[in-house]
Amino acid sequence: MNYMPIIAAIALLTAPCRSFSPAQVLPLLQVRAPRQQELTIISSSTISISTSISTSSTKLHSLKPAALPLMDAGKALARSGELLIDATSTPKLDIYGGGLSSAGANLRNAGDCLAQAAASCRFKTASELVCDEMREAATCLIEAVVHLKKAADDAEVDELLAMKGCIENDMIPYMQKSGEILELAGAGIMKREKLDDIGKYFVAAGAEMGQLALGIQKIDGELEETKVSGQRMLYASQKLREAGNNLMGVKPEQKKGKSWLKG
Repeated sequence: MNYMPIIAAIALLTAPCRSFSPAQVLPLLQVRAPRQQELTIISSSTISISTSISTSSTKLHSLKPAALPLMDAGKALARSGELLIDATSTPKLDIYGGGLSSAGANLRNAGDCLAQAAASCRFKTASELVCDEMREAATCLIEAVVHLKKAADDAEVDELLAMKGCIENDMIPYMQKSGEILELAGAGIMKREKLDDIGKYFVAAGAEMGQLALGIQKIDGELEETKVSGQRMLYASQKLREAGNNLMGVKPEQKKGKSWLKG
């Protein structure tokens, strides 16, 4: 409490050779009241502001539930890219060094980035690393689209019209969409969006990769490398959707009946 107004009033009353009326002293004693009310208002507004700041920065929680399935998705995606490169070097296709093998290299790099993002998901303070790796994976997939367009042009020159149609209709749209959705996921992590929103991005990207897996197998259905590459891509799709469901809190369906008793 500030006692200065009271001390000033006492000093005026006790001053020699001067007399003061109560009307002159009373305003000095009442100076403190409005200032105290003003201080109370300021302090309450300050408290409310600090409370709103502390509650608005805790939307994003731990990404640890997505760590294991995201790691499996990254490994499978990288393996799918490696098998696609191997397919281009087989005597049946013999297009190694072209756009399709370059797209496979981008798939491999994207898988490595996803696996690195999954490793960082285990730590609560590594959300920035997860964001960077996720967006790098998206960049690799979008760059793969450029190489797929070149592969379609090469197939047209070699009069491989079935392969050209497969690349343009069954691979490019889904590769492009997968990269764009992963970019949104990385941006959402950076903006500290809710885990449900991040999970929805993972599920959507997994669905696009599932369609991409079918496109890879259509390149040559009889070739073992393209067949297994599509299978690895499909597995990556399933695990990426599982990671999204874990973030959204969706529990996997349990098997019903007694089928587990069978050996």
